[in-house]
Amino acid sequence: MTDMATLRQQAAQARAGAAGSTSMAIPRDRPESPEIRFTSQLRAKKVTREDGMDWYEVEGYASAFEQGYEMWDMFGPYTEIVSKGAADKTLGADPEVVFRFNHTGTPMASTRNQRLQLWADEHGLGQRAWLNPKRSDVQLLVQAIEDQDVREQSFMFRITAGQWSPDYTEYRIHEFDLERGDVGPVTYGANPHTSIAARSGEFLDLIPNLPALVAREAYQRLAQRSDLSPATAAAPQTPAPTRSAPPAAQGRSISMLRTQLLVDADED
Repeated sequence: MTDMATLRQQAAQARAGAAGSTSMAIPRDRPESPEIRFTSQLRAKKVTREDGMDWYEVEGYASAFEQGYEMWDMFGPYTEIVSKGAADKTLGADPEVVFRFNHTGTPMASTRNQRLQLWADEHGLGQRAWLNPKRSDVQLLVQAIEDQDVREQSFMFRITAGQWSPDYTEYRIHEFDLERGDVGPVTYGANPHTSIAARSGEFLDLIPNLPALVAREAYQRLAQRSDLSPATAAAPQTPAPTRSAPPAAQGRSISMLRTQLLVDADED
């Protein structure tokens, strides 16, 4: 199997080659609103606000500045860093942001109703939300936080300014936009991420242990992709009799994936 250092080097070389035809301003394969997850010490407590009502106050950091984490694009793995100050402009514009669990479901608080407070400091993007204790989803979330089943946070945003390092191994986010985004607790944080591009690394790690049926199905689906050449995607007419070393990966070619999938299927 190709090691991670080799994948990083090959991915960087592929990006450098693509840079001749594009500015590479934003990493490839990133959704419009990419999600980044960070470990965050969540705290939940019941408080009485000035309105005389009781609320659950949930506080923590939705991001961390100047801390590298692994991401994937169409070429392979790279390191991404959110710069200190990246949130200053968007916070100054008073963005509309909601608070919710795992980026889904009905919002529990928002900046619009003044029950979600956001700030940026030397550590990262902080948030404090006041949640209605009468809501069943809020009760479940607070209980999960108190039981430490949910301990981490995430935020969803749009990259508005960023830059690749000279060797294309690192992408630094200089500025992001939170307008119509969200913050809140997530089941898993601190990378892996949930975008398809980022989860490619998880798929590679799972390949050696895929059951034969799943491996064959994955191989067939990869072979049907229109963006892959016949040389890398077409199935061989006869099964490989013995395990052979996988061919060297070329950018994000599936040759390495195809070989491993077929070998695992034959062994079963």
